[in-house]
Amino acid sequence: MDLLGQLVQFLFSGLMTGSIYALIALGFNIIFSATGAINFAQGEFAMLGGMLASVLLTGTGLPLPVVFVLAVAAVTAIGAVMERLAINPVRETDILNLIIITIGASIFLKGGVMVTLGKNAAGLPAFSGEAPFGFLGASFPPQALWILGVALAVVGLQHLFFERTVLGKAMQATAIDREAASLMGVRVGRMVLLAFSLAAAVGAVAGIIITPVTLTIYDAGTMLGLKGFSAAVLGGLGSNLGGIVGGLALGLLESFGAGVIASQLKDAIAFFLLLVLLFVRPTGLLGRGEADRV
Repeated sequence: MDLLGQLVQFLFSGLMTGSIYALIALGFNIIFSATGAINFAQGEFAMLGGMLASVLLTGTGLPLPVVFVLAVAAVTAIGAVMERLAINPVRETDILNLIIITIGASIFLKGGVMVTLGKNAAGLPAFSGEAPFGFLGASFPPQALWILGVALAVVGLQHLFFERTVLGKAMQATAIDREAASLMGVRVGRMVLLAFSLAAAVGAVAGIIITPVTLTIYDAGTMLGLKGFSAAVLGGLGSNLGGIVGGLALGLLESFGAGVIASQLKDAIAFFLLLVLLFVRPTGLLGRGEADRV
């Protein structure tokens, strides 16, 4: 493969991986905006999406699109139950306590999948075949296009939801000032429930579309969560656009780092550059500094 082909290969692979990180970062930002807390179970939502889709496809023989919808719905319900049972009862507690609760939820979900579904890796068939296609000397699996396309669709739907619907605007009001939103008639508790449900759904979609490429296993959510959190911080916590930019940037850093330097160091390279950026700009690429509200 010539130099141009290698560069195109790294670019496309980085965008594919970065799209997954962007979706997980989007989930982090949705919950952070509604609660001010970091949901460290976000990676487990992605793992659950892939695992449940694989189990449903194998156990029921249903068409893949139906399995996709059922798996996303199941993970969405799990996110809602998690909020009702673990977050809502202590919603007035300190943010640090909420974060610790989400870590506990992450461990619980991981252990539950290990006990019920086993430790073996699970996979899904590619959405439209596995024969690679070529472009400018590089070769890509068709699933890569599905990943990019679905990620773009989710981002577009998320934008429309927050900008064009009453519920979306109510969630934004809750994120800006919960007390003022409550005084204006917004049911803050329901907005937090909706935030967890949406974040779970987005995480499940990310897990399902990446599983045909990388497989998934009960502990896959840990690294996905760390990468998604890094992307959210890189772009600016609370900024959905920032999370998307951060996810794509992190994916490209990993891809070019692995290709140009060493594949074993791709995680270290990405996190090192992330730390450098945060020393220079702690609020992230598109984040804004704290401002006092009056």
